[in-house]
Order: sequence, then structure tokens, then C-alpha cells
Amino acid sequence: MLYFSRFKMILIWLAVAATVILAAPNLFSASTLAKLPDWVPKRQMTLGLDLQGGSHILLRMDPNDLIKDRLETTRDEIRTRLRDAKIGYTGLAGSGRAVQVRITDPGQVEAAKTALKTLTDPVAAGLFSGGSVQEMSLDDSASGLLKFAFTDAGIKYRTSTALAQSLEVVERRVNELGTTEPIVQRQGDDRILVQVPGLQDPQRLKDILGQTAKLTFQMVDQSMPVQDALNGRPPAGSSVLYSQDDPPVPYLIENRVIVSGENLVDAQATYNSQTNEPVVSF
Repeated sequence: MLYFSRFKMILIWLAVAATVILAAPNLFSASTLAKLPDWVPKRQMTLGLDLQGGSHILLRMDPNDLIKDRLETTRDEIRTRLRDAKIGYTGLAGSGRAVQVRITDPGQVEAAKTALKTLTDPVAAGLFSGGSVQEMSLDDSASGLLKFAFTDAGIKYRTSTALAQSLEVVERRVNELGTTEPIVQRQGDDRILVQVPGLQDPQRLKDILGQTAKLTFQMVDQSMPVQDALNGRPPAGSSVLYSQDDPPVPYLIENRVIVSGENLVDAQATYNSQTNEPVVSF
């Protein structure tokens, strides 16, 4: 027969009593617990998706959308750089994973390579792939034709960066639901797993996560009055966009993205110290 000293018996019964007290809130409803004194433990055990049900969704990023955006940005950047360098070109187009342009004067090919050299320079990638990644490669084997193609490492870097940013956005949106301990985690190279225990309306979760948010900074094109662009055609590489004012105000905007959301490290809501108006600080 086992024998326990009185001291051990006291410790055992104290542990049992503490366990019962801490577990007791799970036997009552939230409304009942709210009526109890403040010193009574009220924290209940959080039930997972398997115990109380909820919503489960797996998001997948499409790298083709990233490549398409980068192609448009690269094409506009090539156009701007060659024009600034006064280098004649033709056949500027992008398809698949590459952008190509033909230099009309063979004597300006080397000058064009110099003007476009930054496209093939390694980009800082933090801990990814040793700190830097060559996002684009140059193929100049054809006479006068420069072909810039996205590398596998560059696509992987852009996908990884976009996925990390999307993870933060998804976490903020899910937390707005007010549910207890949702799970938002990365799965593989292009997926985000979202589990929200207690949320019985999966369509609401889809609606919240399906809202598109994209931030870009683009320059105003001052080469032509906006009214002339409305009456005729905007210059190549520019478009007419309208403000949210009433009535809307048209602006002639360059298509080339100067800064996008993926280039921003942090953004915070604050107030202008001079006007006391709400602003966003980057």
C-alpha cells in the first residue's frame, strides 16, 4: 500500500483544488461569469476549430500576377531611361517572363546597355539567398536586340516578399473579426492558411480577405495638359486617372511605378503637426 506524507497529501489536494478553480469557468456561460465577483477566475479554455467549428480557408498566391506587374513596370522604365539618354528604339514589348527592345542605331547599343544596367543589378533581399538576388538577366546575343528576362531566383524572391506582406495584411483583417485566437500561418512558398474558430459564416471571411488593397506611387505627367489628353490620346506610358472628388478631377499620370507597397517597410497613421489633419507616415 502506498504511503504519502501529510505534506505531500496537502500539496496534492492544493493542486487538485487549483485545477478545479481554474477549470470551473468552462462550466458556465459568458453571461453567468460576467455576474461573478472580479476575484473569481473567468478565463475560459479556447476551443480549436475541431471542437467548436469555425471557418477554414487556404489562400494561394498567383505568381503570374506578380510577373505581369513587374513586366509593365520594367517596360515603362526601359522607355523612360532610353528617352532620357536620347537613344532611339523600337519594338518595346513584354511577354511571358521577358521584355525586349531593339536599338535602332547599332552604335548606341553599348550606351543603351549602360542606361539599362540597373535592371540587372542585384537587389537587396535581406536574409533571402545570401542578402542579394539578381532579379533580371540580359540576353544581347541578337544584333541590336536587348532581352531582359526574369530569373527563377528573382521570381522566388518577389513571391516570398509579397507573401510575407500578404500575411501581415491577412492577420490584421482577421483580427478585426473579434474572434478568439485565429490562426494565420504560411504554408509552403505560395500559400496562407487561415483558421477562425467560432466563425460560422465563411462567406464573411471570404469577403474580408477578398478585398483588394494595392498601393503605388506614380508621377504626374506634365508633358501635356490633361485636357489635351482627354480630347486626344495620352502620351505613351501615361494614363488619365480620376480623383474621388465630387465632381471627379482628371489627372495625367505616368504608368511607371516609382514606389510600390512592397518597397515600404512600415506605415503608420498619424497627424500633421501643422494642420492637425490625419496623414499616413511611411
